[in-house]
Amino acid sequence: MNKGKLAVLSLCIGVVLPAVLIGVLVHPNPVNSPVPGETAPSECGKEEIRIPVMLPSGTRQMELEEYITGVVMAEMPASFEPEALKAQAVVARTYAMRRYELSRKHEGGGICTDPACCQGYVSPEAFGAGEGEEKIRNAVSGTAGLVLRYDGELIDATYFSCSGGTTEDAVAVWGSDVPYLQSTDSPGEEYASAFASVRYLDAETFCAALGIPAEHYRDIGLTTYTSGGGVDTMEIGGRPFSGTELRRLLSLPSTMMEITPSEDGVMIYTKGYGHRVGMSQYGADAMARSGADFREILTHYYAGVTVEPYSAGIDKTGGMG
Repeated sequence: MNKGKLAVLSLCIGVVLPAVLIGVLVHPNPVNSPVPGETAPSECGKEEIRIPVMLPSGTRQMELEEYITGVVMAEMPASFEPEALKAQAVVARTYAMRRYELSRKHEGGGICTDPACCQGYVSPEAFGAGEGEEKIRNAVSGTAGLVLRYDGELIDATYFSCSGGTTEDAVAVWGSDVPYLQSTDSPGEEYASAFASVRYLDAETFCAALGIPAEHYRDIGLTTYTSGGGVDTMEIGGRPFSGTELRRLLSLPSTMMEITPSEDGVMIYTKGYGHRVGMSQYGADAMARSGADFREILTHYYAGVTVEPYSAGIDKTGGMG
């Protein structure tokens, strides 16, 4: 419950039983609290959405906007432009609610705080008060309740750090074509430390990772590319490898790579950081620096989507519609 909620509740006391108020204030999960994903009356009749968040200390029913604040704090630097932070808030909210409504990856539809599985999260208390906290809270409150939809459905709002100049089609990474997750340009990311990198691997290490004889490290054959500029397939030592396979086996930042044999090993040049599908966070910041607002950022990275209030998907009887 955020600061000021008690004041709001006091204004609503004529419609809330005192005994219920005492239960809410004393017990972290009172009998009368909403079940996971339900809406509850808040601020004299406005709906409040609560979702189960799987924290290291256990699952907690958390108010959606409180959770999104912690996600933005964990997933995007507070130094980024306000409109980029707003875009991140909308994306994180959409991602969370789609996970809750559709994927049910965790028991009870919970959202975990492992960024490799769901989304990162840091408690505002751990993040610390200051200009960065205020900036992020403003970004979340300035987009409160907004989500992304395609043909009326919540989208799978994937995002990543840096594209290297171009995002990738979903089909190139996960094998399924998604109409709103298509390759697009992402200019202005050159200032990001993750924009480009180079790595050297000696022949033995390189070939051991790929499972080919060490003497074949120079045998780089036919390479094909995706529409987003990543490696689709590359022949090495007479064997074909997909770009996603090479990224995994060689622990590379992305599939946008070039492998060049040297005297006793290989130099691997990469651009971007992450799967490169959906919104580039550094690209969002670059667009915001150029004057784009959060809606322009979102509709650039997710083709054909609409930005709208989540209430459009809420069953007014109190459950998830």
